[in-house]
Amino acid sequence: MVKRFRLEDSKPIKTPMSTKTKLTRDKEGDSVDNTKYRGMIGSLLYLTASRPDIVFSVCLCVRFQEDPKTSYLEAVKRIFRYIKGTTHLGLWYLKGFGIETIVYADSDHAGDYVDRKSTSGVCTFMGCCLTSWFSKKQTALAISTTKAKHVSARKACQQALWMKQTLVDYDIRIYDILIMRDNKGAIDLSNNPVQHLQTKDIEIRHHFLSDNVQKGNISIEKVSSEDNMADILTKPLKRETFNYLRLGLGMMEQID
Repeated sequence: MVKRFRLEDSKPIKTPMSTKTKLTRDKEGDSVDNTKYRGMIGSLLYLTASRPDIVFSVCLCVRFQEDPKTSYLEAVKRIFRYIKGTTHLGLWYLKGFGIETIVYADSDHAGDYVDRKSTSGVCTFMGCCLTSWFSKKQTALAISTTKAKHVSARKACQQALWMKQTLVDYDIRIYDILIMRDNKGAIDLSNNPVQHLQTKDIEIRHHFLSDNVQKGNISIEKVSSEDNMADILTKPLKRETFNYLRLGLGMMEQID
């Protein structure tokens, strides 16, 4: 990929996106070749199947394919520079790991600089091994952090139930899947979905999370923001935090 887009001479960089990057509509910027931009994005999307550390950055750049500008292209090139310096990293799967399933959920409230919608991030572990992950902009505008976190937890619940049903096909039955969240208000709402001024705008479909908690299909516990592995899927991070969460996802140096 680096050779294909003639970036062999680019300088490697430590993170796929700077915390200072704020991609928004750039009406005055110079346009770039659509074909080249979309080709780079397509290659990166393919790579996200094995590189969860670039998922957020790639998904953010995907939103600007319609009319790519120089600023967007520079953000994409930075991802390639990061990849160039981390080709030795890969997901590490231990032999004989357990089947305990834990789902991490997080959201970056109003993080999109175009429409101020939040981004949800969810990653699922079986034992200590990462099995699925995604980063997605929420379709509705969340007016509070609690609502944004609640929506991401609903997506985590959907993922957990899908994983639970899939394992049944392999004659593996898990009766309770743990969802880790870093927002106490959202956890309280899941356990006791009482309508009040802060949450009355939450759609009824979001409350199926509470229903599954009451049925015992899932349980929800609090995790510190620093240890929430899904945080890497919702926003750009500083190098130290990024490296810590990347390691937590199971990305390590490949061993011959």
